[in-house]
Amino acid sequence: MTREEDIEDLRERKESARKGGGDERIEAQHDRGKMTARERIDYFLDDDTFVEIDALREHRSTKFDMADKEFPGDGVVTGYGKVDGRTVFVFAHDFTVLGGSLGEAFAQKVCKVMDKAMETGAPIIGLNDSAGARIQEGVDALAGYADIFHRNQLASGVVPQISAIMGPCAGGAVYSPAITDFIFMVEETSHMFITGPDVIETVTGEEVTFDELGGAATHTGDSGVAHFAPAAEEEALDDIRYLLSYLPANNAEDPPRIEPWDDPDRADDGLRDVVPQAPQKPYDMHAVIDGVVDEESFFEVAERYARNLLTGFARLDGHAVGVVANQPRVNAGTLDIDSSLKGSRFVRFCDAFNIPLLTFVDVPGFMPGKDQEKGGIIKHGAKLLYAYSEATVPLMTVITRKAYGGAYDVMSSKHVGSDVNYAWPTAEIAVMGPEGAVNILYDDELDAAEQVEEKRQELIDEYREEFANPYTAAERGFVDDVLEPPETRSRLIGDLETLRSKRKDHPDRKHGNIPL
Repeated sequence: MTREEDIEDLRERKESARKGGGDERIEAQHDRGKMTARERIDYFLDDDTFVEIDALREHRSTKFDMADKEFPGDGVVTGYGKVDGRTVFVFAHDFTVLGGSLGEAFAQKVCKVMDKAMETGAPIIGLNDSAGARIQEGVDALAGYADIFHRNQLASGVVPQISAIMGPCAGGAVYSPAITDFIFMVEETSHMFITGPDVIETVTGEEVTFDELGGAATHTGDSGVAHFAPAAEEEALDDIRYLLSYLPANNAEDPPRIEPWDDPDRADDGLRDVVPQAPQKPYDMHAVIDGVVDEESFFEVAERYARNLLTGFARLDGHAVGVVANQPRVNAGTLDIDSSLKGSRFVRFCDAFNIPLLTFVDVPGFMPGKDQEKGGIIKHGAKLLYAYSEATVPLMTVITRKAYGGAYDVMSSKHVGSDVNYAWPTAEIAVMGPEGAVNILYDDELDAAEQVEEKRQELIDEYREEFANPYTAAERGFVDDVLEPPETRSRLIGDLETLRSKRKDHPDRKHGNIPL
């Protein structure tokens, strides 16, 4: 071949790779309301920054008529590029090629970019749209998935791993995302399940739809497997870019600071009236968060799951922080199994990537009940306790109202290592609420009273004044100060500046044994 023919051959091969499964299948992808793998990468990355790796890789299978079939790229597009000028590695399943199914070469391509991401200290973004293991390649496909799973584990806590589910993903195609840090799904077009509805009906006789089994609503609201469910693919990719703005590239870096737009000394007088005078009346903890952090900076994570606990990222004077907060509007902010799992996973992520944690506390305790006990609330609640206790990042806590019993200890108290603990004048810190305490402490006195309810209320008021306030804890040094709500923001910003140089080491060990 002449040099010109060589160049033409190269161009043809690359053009074939760019077309994936061909025009007809690309059109079918568009008809489903979905972008192709390359369109997703082009939309996601900064313009003209994508560098493709292994564009010409192909399968080596000779079984089931595969020997005569050519699939340049083998159904996955891999490489690296920039997001807001910062390097990320990305792989995107190409559903137009064998349904995005994974074979040996496909897996090797993904493993290569994951290895490069860890070597260079850059996030890994997976755009998943796959039917699962390629049946024609048998155990080679299974081995490929296991190789990817192993790298997910090795990368965990080293570089951020973010998954987007862009279509029907099953089997091995969902296990890898499950190990990653955050999962995005797209309403209506995304599905995740171990086995599909047809297999379930065959094995169990149960009839279930795709959405009921593994739709975005199921996994963001019921199972908690996924964290975000935007309405369209473009919105999902935009949100991933925004999430990355809060995260460091790897565990050796601090999260990026952006130029602050909000006055660090801003004192929101509206915070004085957020907490109701009636101790049982609910309020929205979002109002507290928004009044303290930089304006419009709170980016909530897992908004639809375990709504009695809020988690998300925000900024204080431009610095990224992780936020954990009880939500009094949902089950009075009580901690249960789901919220404990949600909180502990988020706390551990922030700790792994040097993101300070800001905790807002209004918690009456752990959720009582037979179902919670049978479900292991003791073990699952201990996960949140463990996560806070092992954290080495700056921990700042504000008690807005109730902090009762063991839940007070768990929610980033001074006793499990929190650096700065504040309370508002409305805070009630005690073993239990006044009502329950009076029933136990004054049982005989109440039995002897002529006006039982009047006596009960008198004792409740006395108990609240004596014990259910922040001053006893402040006297013991368990609370560093009692603040007027509007001064909370400026104090926390000053504390964060001081704590950014915090260094804390654990005892020498291979790793702890969190109660999984």
